[in-house]
Amino acid sequence: MPEKNQRRILVVDDEPYTRSLIEGLFRKGGAQVQLASSGSEAERLFRQGDYNLVIMDQRLPDARGLDLLRRMLKERPRQQSILITGFADVRDAVKAVREGVFDYLTKPFENLEELEAVIEKALELDQAYREISSLRERLGQQRDEPQLIGNSPAIERLLALIVQVAPLDTTVLLEGESGTGKELVARLLHVHSGRRDGPFLGVNCGALPEPLLESTLFGYEKGAFTGAARATAGYFEEADGGSLFLDEVADMSPKLQSGMLRVLQERRFTRLGSTRLLSSDFHLICASNRSLADAVGEGAFREDLFYRLNVVALRLPPLRERREDILPLAAHFLDHFNAKFGKSVGPLTPEVIRLLEGHPWPGNVRELQHTLERVVALAADGLITPADLQALEPTPNGRFPLQALGSYEEARGEFERDYLTRLLQATGGNVSEAARISGLARQNLYVRMNRWGLVSGS
Repeated sequence: MPEKNQRRILVVDDEPYTRSLIEGLFRKGGAQVQLASSGSEAERLFRQGDYNLVIMDQRLPDARGLDLLRRMLKERPRQQSILITGFADVRDAVKAVREGVFDYLTKPFENLEELEAVIEKALELDQAYREISSLRERLGQQRDEPQLIGNSPAIERLLALIVQVAPLDTTVLLEGESGTGKELVARLLHVHSGRRDGPFLGVNCGALPEPLLESTLFGYEKGAFTGAARATAGYFEEADGGSLFLDEVADMSPKLQSGMLRVLQERRFTRLGSTRLLSSDFHLICASNRSLADAVGEGAFREDLFYRLNVVALRLPPLRERREDILPLAAHFLDHFNAKFGKSVGPLTPEVIRLLEGHPWPGNVRELQHTLERVVALAADGLITPADLQALEPTPNGRFPLQALGSYEEARGEFERDYLTRLLQATGGNVSEAARISGLARQNLYVRMNRWGLVSGS
């Protein structure tokens, strides 16, 4: 997957000024830019290279840009592209977005920041799809290996720690909010350890009542309790030579905490209804969605057991701390559920991407996964729009609901209009002084004033 300074961009426009302007935006970032002034030249370059982004003018001397992009998308469905159009062509541009073009831009470009933002978001989506393709290749070679999707610094650090800790065969404590992927990390620790050919068993300690959790872990002999029709091995036994994952370990009862401590100290235990000592060699991985240290301070968790479990602690970051991973995760889930349901919902529009990246995601990756599942299940094939995200349930604890946020463009427009109104009031309508305070060129300030119908007396 190309790094940012290895990005390859194809710019197709018959106007030298536009080609030069867009080329300048990329060259300062070290990207490789190919320029074409005609449709035939664009097709030749497209066949010769792999491009992260194609920026295409609608009106070319020998072709319509939209027709060219249709052919390119037919050949490479994941090709990210942006159509440049005049005001009269906007209807065609909207149609282009429905057919898979990422977005369209109108000339002349009044706002270079907006131009750069759209381009950067298209490149991020290209990067997300390339990550997914690379992931699928790796999974084809290692089908049993789970994968953490994302390349944020937080995930890179976590992956590095997993690789470092997994071979050590020491007790690991995973702490993180619900939905951050603790079981996925536990499986990664297992497959990167020397026990990967052994069993991986997991149980949610908070989901089972004490008697059932006790019998699940320790096993039982025939007749040990009502309904015990035959002797059954517990997870301690069955995990021998492999890994045992105890999720939400903070929810264990005091009785089970005491029994767990003895197992860890002696590596020996008895089935319920038996006095025969058994031993098992398993790698213990525990997880909690709340701080075990705090639980100890509250008297809800044994301090001696905490020290047994807290040998190596890994913190899983919430999704709000790794927002750059939202887009690749959303693209991955969109592909997954389209394949699962036999549908063709998508692609993600820029407005939808902004909404997804702006949502607080209190349920973390699990909430994002369920959101995309609902969207694919309920939406008709074709573009995902902000209206499709209305299925999101209101967030708990008074958190700001996604559908109430509005689009990024609307919020930015409201801010700009309010800011310029107050700026002109403060300067008495003096545009030169307003330009100096705002840091905007006088000409750009006039453009923004005209956009919002603001009239100045100077």
